[in-house]
Amino acid sequence: MKSESRKLNSIRNIIFGYGNQILTLFLSFIGRTVFIKVLGEDYLGINGLFSDVLMMLSMADLGFGTAMVYSFYKPVAEHDEKRIAALIHFYKKIYNFIAVVVAVVGVMLVPFLKYLVNLDQGIPYLKIYYLFFLANTVISYLFVYKTSIINASQKNYLISQYQAIVNVVKTVVQIVVLLMFHNYFAYLFINIAATLANNLIASHKADQLYPEIRAGHEELDVESKKSIFENMKSIFLYKVSGVLLNGTDNTLISIIVGTVWVGIYSNYNMIISAVNNFINTLFSSVTASIGNVIVTEKPEKRFEVFKIMQTISLITASSTVVIMYSLMNDFIFVWLGEKFVLSNEVLIAIMCNFYLGNVVRPIWSYREATGLYMQTKYIMLIAAVVNLVLSIVLGNLFGLSGILFASAIARLSTYFWYEPKLLFKNYFEENVRGFYFSIVKNLLLVVVLSIVIFWTGQFFEIDTWGKFILKAIIVGIVTVAGVVCAYIRTKECKMLLQIVRGILKKVKGDK
Repeated sequence: MKSESRKLNSIRNIIFGYGNQILTLFLSFIGRTVFIKVLGEDYLGINGLFSDVLMMLSMADLGFGTAMVYSFYKPVAEHDEKRIAALIHFYKKIYNFIAVVVAVVGVMLVPFLKYLVNLDQGIPYLKIYYLFFLANTVISYLFVYKTSIINASQKNYLISQYQAIVNVVKTVVQIVVLLMFHNYFAYLFINIAATLANNLIASHKADQLYPEIRAGHEELDVESKKSIFENMKSIFLYKVSGVLLNGTDNTLISIIVGTVWVGIYSNYNMIISAVNNFINTLFSSVTASIGNVIVTEKPEKRFEVFKIMQTISLITASSTVVIMYSLMNDFIFVWLGEKFVLSNEVLIAIMCNFYLGNVVRPIWSYREATGLYMQTKYIMLIAAVVNLVLSIVLGNLFGLSGILFASAIARLSTYFWYEPKLLFKNYFEENVRGFYFSIVKNLLLVVVLSIVIFWTGQFFEIDTWGKFILKAIIVGIVTVAGVVCAYIRTKECKMLLQIVRGILKKVKGDK
């Protein structure tokens, strides 16, 4: 894959991905507003809790998802159709088995739901609702092996437009059903139908792009299977660690603080997830390009690409943290009312986790593309254990903020410093101190901007959409100006602007 081709595929994925995200976000706010007005915060809490439980069940894939995409990079780059067909056939059998395991284990958890739900009054049909969530998860496993080949070949943009249509139809129909019938069963059934439709679209497109995956049933050689299973063992520890680190907060909040707080926190989490999805689209769109760079380029080129990605990461992380911290509570107040607004301590904890997750995003991209997870598997497990223990202790002492701060402490004390050190030593042959120093400088920028904007904002009462929009414009201008002033003169930013100009010229030339 040539350098220009990598860039163009990445930019296409980013553009189509962002279009999909913007549309989905807009409809999600409308859908959630109707959901809360019709069904209330108790059902919202159940939504968040069951999502957490099903995330824990996702450990059943043993890390095959990441190993699968990683194993496709080389045959896709070399156009090895026979090997691609063999890999697809192998993963199909694996994921059909995983779907059965998830279904069986999921059903076995039904009797234990009563210990997870903590509400003042019971919700009827709770077990049936959970089974709907389970069905949605099981269906997603039936097609994931075909979605992975599209990711590895950087062709996500080919299915984004169709998935956007499905998501629009899903949300509109769910809103109509809630308003007309107040029926949660129908709401969940529509979600399942949309998941099935999106996966069928990805499956059909994969068949079109790689007809060889349907033409025969090539068997993967024993040595390749052994290599994949070795990778999978390491990734499995990441899966367990990731679930314990990111997928237990709602469950612990439900048990320790109350299920209704899961619903209130989920409003904030929806906004965080939306912003994360925007940033994820950017980095996931270039991960396959990184895989290609690792295979074809020298350490100097790898490091150059990393520095550009790190600059993007620092700019996006600092900008989004300052803006969200300054506007989040005002937005929730105007949108849903005062009873849905969380304390400033909880908001700071949310922002800490968001920031720590985003400034190391380039490290994660290289982890996926290089197989670094094989060497850092145990540090992630340590982070997960630290998080679980601290969440229980701090949750009982400080409530919701304690559970969220526990996650930040666990991240900061483990993989946040360890993974960069390993990546720089093994793949860049560079000293890691510059990386840590860049994050410290960026954090100081975030703190200064946040304090200035927060202190200034205390003199303005935000109680209408008009006032909120005005504040958002001011906050956006001040934040962007501050971040631009901090980074515009850096070498990496100049390189990034040069790349963007080159891509825009190329796109115009193609037209």
